[in-house]
Amino acid sequence: MNFRGRDVVSIREFSRQEIERVLHVARDMLPVAERRKRSNMLDGYVLSTFFYEPSTRTRLSFQSAICRLGGRYIGFADPAVTSMKKGETLADTVKMAEAYSDAMVLRHPHEGAARLAAEFCSKPVINAGDGAGQHPTQTMLDLFTIKEELGSIDGKTVAMVGDLKYGRTVHSLSYALAMFGAELIFVSPRELQMPKDIVESLSEQGAKLKSTTRLDEAVKEADAVYVTRIQKERFPDPNEYQKVAGIYQINAALLKDAPEDLIVMHPLPRVTEISPEVDPTKHALYFKQAFYGVPVRMALLALVLGEVE
Repeated sequence: MNFRGRDVVSIREFSRQEIERVLHVARDMLPVAERRKRSNMLDGYVLSTFFYEPSTRTRLSFQSAICRLGGRYIGFADPAVTSMKKGETLADTVKMAEAYSDAMVLRHPHEGAARLAAEFCSKPVINAGDGAGQHPTQTMLDLFTIKEELGSIDGKTVAMVGDLKYGRTVHSLSYALAMFGAELIFVSPRELQMPKDIVESLSEQGAKLKSTTRLDEAVKEADAVYVTRIQKERFPDPNEYQKVAGIYQINAALLKDAPEDLIVMHPLPRVTEISPEVDPTKHALYFKQAFYGVPVRMALLALVLGEVE
């Protein structure tokens, strides 16, 4: 496995063995992420972080990752301050990133933008989310969370709840979990069901799938509940959003009869889909999950920049 110079655009371009390698390196990075150890592994490297969409955890964790390893970053979090406002194309912006840095992290509202960027850039391009498409590094930190907290991924049952139609996190995660033989329970209103092409592709992989509208039933069966926000910004019709907003909520009453070791995950930000009363419970893993983004992204940067084999 040679990761040097590799683009990270879609989780589907990684084999199980390659994902396991990333997770292994991430575990080695944990002491550095927690500042129990120090590392200058990426001293002298510069990372471009280009975010055309709002982001808190993904942007900050990538910036933290490069800094923890002794490197630096440049970039923007608001495209309004860039030459895009003057009509510059994504391809030309990427060419500049290539000249100024050693790797690029890109978030963009249009599906396929990361793949386009990779075509114009000879340096590694990491997809930090492209519209309703893919979010591969989120998937890797989600897998890392499950493995660290439940001991393994193989054979676990994961209930995915909420916006399965537009949610890029659940699209990527579904493919990866299928590689590990996990059983998937899709919990959503009919308007937000997992896209048919993804379901068909997962079935062809031999994935164990179940669909339901009943959150209470899914919670009783699951090892992990992966909750997603109903994404208002993805709906072409605001009236359609209003029909499903707030349809599911994880709260103390729902978790009362949940399995003892059930973990509740969320890519964040949350709105109303997880009640704050869940935060102090043993089931709440979403804030720790967000932290795990740092060692996982440290691992990816070290691998694609060739400082770890």
